[in-house]
Amino acid sequence: MAPAQSTAAAGRKRKKPHGPSKTLAKRPFDPKSTSGKKKKKEEEKHKHTAQKEKKPRPSGPPAKKAAEAEQAAAGDDGAAGGGVLLSAAMPPARQLEFFLRSFERAVKMRLSPLELDSYSEGCMVQLAEGSAQDVESFGDHVKGAFGPSWKEDLCEGQVVEGEIGVGSPALLVISSAALRSLELLRGLKMFTKECRPVKLFAKHLKVEEQEAMLNARVNIACGTPSRIKKLIDMEALSLSRLKLVVLDMQKDAKSFNLFTLPQVSNEFWDLYKGYLDPKIREGNTRICFYGAVSERDIAKALPPAE
Repeated sequence: MAPAQSTAAAGRKRKKPHGPSKTLAKRPFDPKSTSGKKKKKEEEKHKHTAQKEKKPRPSGPPAKKAAEAEQAAAGDDGAAGGGVLLSAAMPPARQLEFFLRSFERAVKMRLSPLELDSYSEGCMVQLAEGSAQDVESFGDHVKGAFGPSWKEDLCEGQVVEGEIGVGSPALLVISSAALRSLELLRGLKMFTKECRPVKLFAKHLKVEEQEAMLNARVNIACGTPSRIKKLIDMEALSLSRLKLVVLDMQKDAKSFNLFTLPQVSNEFWDLYKGYLDPKIREGNTRICFYGAVSERDIAKALPPAE
């Protein structure tokens, strides 16, 4: 009996398990998979570190404020080394020399001594030194340039037959852009209650509309060279009563001004040569620079002062 029992016990011990063991159920070890995950984690860590390094550390004022501070330090026109208010810092003779040299450069010709003698330094306006040349101060500067006759020339609104015809301003302001013209007109509100100014630029204004506005008494006109010349060509705008031409020298966003902005500069000198130059030579009309000009632009036009 004993041998039979041992045989049965041995059979029970050799019985196969019904399912796989826990050890066999585990996924086999894959060295490639582990190294791939590790590599991916290292790449993400490296990328995160690189992004942190690229971030600029805050030091001092924000970039925009720093740029504004730098521009303010450079001067009103943003030019390196500041700008020069020609009408305040230079005597009339030097202003005239700058203007005529710029004219010669633009038309690529030299004026003869006889032609130069026909210009007088009295045609240039001297503005008060130390006063700001901005929109808010514009009206006061214009009033000073006209002197005692400012009210009669700039404020009266009636046409005087035989003396003051239609479309003949006493003040002509020339800018390089329409928006700048609007800014300067806001500075002349003290004169325009009885007689509205005329906007002489192409943006949002048709020639026919401007022609109709000029069919009345006009004391002040402000605009861009191309449209001003067009209206003179059409005989809608008259220069018979013109006493003062203000040349707005403020720089645009790309540091160009009335004398240096491509195309606009050519249009201005065409207007000057065709219509304004005779008035300046006659001595009936004066020129006033308004705003700062960079020292670099002055050096290009003028020889060093002796």
